[in-house]
Amino acid sequence: MLRVGLTGSLGSGKSTVAGYLREMGAHVIEADALGRELMEPGQKVYEKIVQRFGEEVVNPNGRLKRARLAELAFREGRVQELNAIVHPATVEAQRRWMKEIFARDPAAVAVVESALIFEVVRDARARGETDTVLANLRRRLDRVAVITAPDELKVARYAARVSPPGASREAAAADARIRLAHQIPDAEKAAQADYVIENTGDLAMLHKKVTALWERLEAESNKSRENLSLE
Repeated sequence: MLRVGLTGSLGSGKSTVAGYLREMGAHVIEADALGRELMEPGQKVYEKIVQRFGEEVVNPNGRLKRARLAELAFREGRVQELNAIVHPATVEAQRRWMKEIFARDPAAVAVVESALIFEVVRDARARGETDTVLANLRRRLDRVAVITAPDELKVARYAARVSPPGASREAAAADARIRLAHQIPDAEKAAQADYVIENTGDLAMLHKKVTALWERLEAESNKSRENLSLE
């Protein structure tokens, strides 16, 4: 079995890489999607967010105003408050998911796609945490792969993805730069990663690189199973 963190800043292409890995046989969970589920009405995370940020982040239908919440977090300097609520629950849900995967398949490669693996550790330690799940998140992963790309390419990709057809992309680009400012630079992430994939070419080239990565991950997972069988 192998626990893999797949990370990269917004616009790096990590979701595309995650899709390729899923097609190749990896079990993949997306931290963003998991976080969104935990922020639905009825969830403890939802209740804590409303208590912290107030009714202004709640729509008439009871669901969260995600755009307003993002504005408070990134433009009004409250991202740490939000992350302190969402991250612990998300990481715990990921742990339960991995446990279920490995119970069914001891040779599985379980991939957590998350933009903020290193940032979670940084922020936890900045809060003074030393022996918590968040502060030690990197150590709870067997391997970490980072997807990199120049910042302006990331901004362009993000703006193209979120902007309606024909609309100006200036606002989306500005939003991307604000979000990137809260993330650790690629060079620092790469220095702490086990694998680095530079995503500056076309999809065919990216697929080739992911295929090579998958072969290594699969081999390492099989090796782990062999080691376990000897215990």
